[in-house]
Amino acid sequence: MEQLSGLDGWFLAMETSSVYGHVGSVSIIDATVTQGVESLTLEHLTRFIESRLPLVPTFRRRLVTVPLGLDHPYWIDDPDFDIEFHIRELALPAPGSDRQLSEQVARIHARPLDRSRPLWELYLITGLHGGRAAIYNKIHHAAIDGVSGGDILAAVLDVSPEGRPMPEFEAFKGEQPPAPTWLLGRSVLALARQPLQAVRVVTDLARSIQGIANAVGPSLAQRLPGNDTDGDVLPTVGLHAPGTPFNAPVSPHRKWAFTDLPLAKVKTLRAGTDLTVNDVVMTLCAGALRRWLDLHQVLPAAPLVAAVPVSVRATDQEGTLGNKVSMMLAPLPTNLSDPRERLEAMHEAMRAAKEQYGAIPASLLADVTQFAMPVLANQAWRLSAKLRLMERVNPFNLFISNVPGPNVPLYFAGAKLLAYYPVSALVDGQGLNITVMSYRGNLYFWLIACRQLIPDLDVMAGFLHDELEALTSAMVTPTALGAPA
Repeated sequence: MEQLSGLDGWFLAMETSSVYGHVGSVSIIDATVTQGVESLTLEHLTRFIESRLPLVPTFRRRLVTVPLGLDHPYWIDDPDFDIEFHIRELALPAPGSDRQLSEQVARIHARPLDRSRPLWELYLITGLHGGRAAIYNKIHHAAIDGVSGGDILAAVLDVSPEGRPMPEFEAFKGEQPPAPTWLLGRSVLALARQPLQAVRVVTDLARSIQGIANAVGPSLAQRLPGNDTDGDVLPTVGLHAPGTPFNAPVSPHRKWAFTDLPLAKVKTLRAGTDLTVNDVVMTLCAGALRRWLDLHQVLPAAPLVAAVPVSVRATDQEGTLGNKVSMMLAPLPTNLSDPRERLEAMHEAMRAAKEQYGAIPASLLADVTQFAMPVLANQAWRLSAKLRLMERVNPFNLFISNVPGPNVPLYFAGAKLLAYYPVSALVDGQGLNITVMSYRGNLYFWLIACRQLIPDLDVMAGFLHDELEALTSAMVTPTALGAPA
């Protein structure tokens, strides 16, 4: 039995009738060539996942809540675990287009997980054109972050279609839930320790006030090298990000879009400079957002602000589940019309954001959320949604995540993995999320949004291709982009 951290519990508390705390992924596979079977079937996939369960303990753990919500829940090994409840199948009708796939994924992703069972589901989606199939998996964010999610992915993917030899594991034995009186006793002890923990957190906060002020204050606006104008290329970014159509309360319905770009083409834009691939990725996102906002005639004069998740998982925590994550804020130069200027500004903004993020304790988010009782945290989220607080005091417009992936062919249940797209979560006031992952020479972009706020999400995804072409044709010179003199 293991208790959830405050940050893990926060992802449970955030759930409402329109906000869900799970994340997911879509693996596109070649279903015509599957090791050991003629084609990938539900039975074959189920037996495969069952064989890997010892490598993914969270797949057999369910929640036990503390009475009255006085403390964070616990994970126990589910004594009634039923794998067939978690693995399901659906087929796309002809022609089995990518658009049909995105619609199905959006619908499934908009369904909450059953908290009385382990918090994950997996769908085999067949009928995709070109002999392909998709495997959609969703799991609650309370169990994983980006790094631990990658560990789960590594447990089910292989470097050859034959798979790998599995070691002998002890037979699985579930745990009986502890008595409510025992849970209440533990919560009383936890409450007694909170004053001492609060002193430590307050001390850390006091030491970090300057760093926090810098991270969200005017110093995010950096004057770029060689800028001859009187003002900053990036205007001052304060505590409130500019308003957009997607910074509003979200509905229960989702829209999902995906696309991919050649990594080699992206890398050519940073050749001979001190730019990073992430600088280019963030610039592409900024340009696509600018095009979409301009198309709808709602482009703010000030730059948007992105929240970029940062893993704070220590070396000795590798292989563990749960959330070890923080975030940094970076302005997106959506106010700049020239692609070359946007790339230069994005590079400077990311450099400044990293410097200011370093002034904040990496564990600050985890420490603060540790004090939130589940019953109070859930009420706080609901009150925030009712009062639309995230719109009134909104430090950022959206999350953008860039996750490096493997560069070798991988196989899922004997079938070749063709593409991998993460699927993330939304909260009220944050109706858009963009995640990027690299795999075998491509960057795979996933976009999820509230269906009512961004009904044409596929248009925004298409703008990513337009932005890459614009950046490439701009023939950016190394000296203009931070190259050593």
